[in-house]
Amino acid sequence: MDVVEAGGAPVARAIPKFKVVVIGAGQAGLSTAYHLTKLGLPRRDFLVLDQSPRAGGAWQFRWPSLTLSTVNRIHDLPGLSFAETVGAGAERVEAAVAVPEYFAEYERRFELPVVRPVQVKVVCQRSGRFRVETDRGEFAADGIVNATGTWETPFIPDYPGRELFRGRQLHTRDYRTADEFRGQRVVIVGGGISAIQLLDEISSVAETTWVTRRPVEFRDAPFDEAAGRAAVKRVEDRVRQGLPPTSVVSVTGLPLTPAIAAMQARGVLRRQPMFDEITPTGIRWADGRGQEADVLLWCTGFRSSLDHLAPLLLRGEAGGIRMGGRLATEVVADPRIHLVGYGPSASTIGANRAGATAARELLSTLGLLDH
Repeated sequence: MDVVEAGGAPVARAIPKFKVVVIGAGQAGLSTAYHLTKLGLPRRDFLVLDQSPRAGGAWQFRWPSLTLSTVNRIHDLPGLSFAETVGAGAERVEAAVAVPEYFAEYERRFELPVVRPVQVKVVCQRSGRFRVETDRGEFAADGIVNATGTWETPFIPDYPGRELFRGRQLHTRDYRTADEFRGQRVVIVGGGISAIQLLDEISSVAETTWVTRRPVEFRDAPFDEAAGRAAVKRVEDRVRQGLPPTSVVSVTGLPLTPAIAAMQARGVLRRQPMFDEITPTGIRWADGRGQEADVLLWCTGFRSSLDHLAPLLLRGEAGGIRMGGRLATEVVADPRIHLVGYGPSASTIGANRAGATAARELLSTLGLLDH
C-alpha cells in the first residue's frame, strides 16, 4: 500500500490488481493480448504496459530507408491482415510509418487495454502476487507475460582499445541515413541482415570495410517450412536447457536476394575476419595488418531486455532462463511467468504463435481457462 495525505490523515491507497499484466506492446505483446480476450479473459482483468510513446513497438525507431520493399515480411497479427491498413504503393512506405499505423489500428480494432508510455522499472513478488513497479505507479498481477523484445538492449562487444578510438562509434539502432557517412572510412561489424542492408547503403557513399566473426553463409536454396522448423528447434533446444538464446537467423543463413547478388557483383561483400584490437585511428588484426577508420558501426545485435525481472531470480548457472511449455514460453521455475519474443519466438511469425500459446498456458496455470 502507498500512503497519501487526505485531510491531514494518512490513507492507504490500494494497488490496482489484475489477473495478467503484459509488459510490451510489440508483435508478441499484442498477439498475447488478442488471445487473452479470445480465451475469455475480460479486458478489465488484464493490462498491457508499453514504454514507447505510441503504437508500433521497435518498428517506430527504425531508419527511414527501411521500407516495406526492403524489410523482411511483416507477418499479420491474428485477426487483422497488414494489407488492410496499407494502400497502393505501400512498398515505398517507411516501415517506421506503416507498421506503427498497423499496430495502432490493431489496438483500436480489438479494444486492447494498452497503457503508454509506462516504463516498468522492476517486477518482484509480494504476498503471493507479482508487484510491477513503474514510473506511473504500481500494479499487482497473478501472472506476467513479458514481451519486451530486444531493441532497448543493443549489444557491443568489448574489444581491446574500444575506449581509445577517436572516431565515431554507433550501433545499428543509432543508424538513420548513409549520407551522414559520405566520404568517410566506415568499418561495419556484423554478419546479420541489418549489417548487410547498412553495408549496401553506406558502401555507395563511403569507403567500407566489412568484418564478421564467422564466415557468412548465403542461402540460395529455398527456405521451406521444414527448414524453418529445424532452425527454430535449434534455438528452442537451447532455452529449454537454460542456455542463453541465439538468434534464429544465426542458424538459417542469409537468403541470396537480388540485392545481395548485386552487392556481390560490385565487390562490396569482401568479408574480413574479426580484428583483434581497436586503435585510436582504426582497427588492427593479429597479423599486424591495420585499417584506418573514421566510424565503427556495430551491427552486432541485441540482447533480451529482461533486467526488470532480475529480482525474480530466473536466470540459471548457464546464464539463460530454463523454458518449458509447448513453444518454450513458460518459465520452468515459475509457470506464472511467460516470455514471448524470447529465444525461438524472437521473430514476427514466432511471436504470433508464442502469444497464442502463452495466453492459453498462463490462463490454465491460473485456473482461468474453462476447459
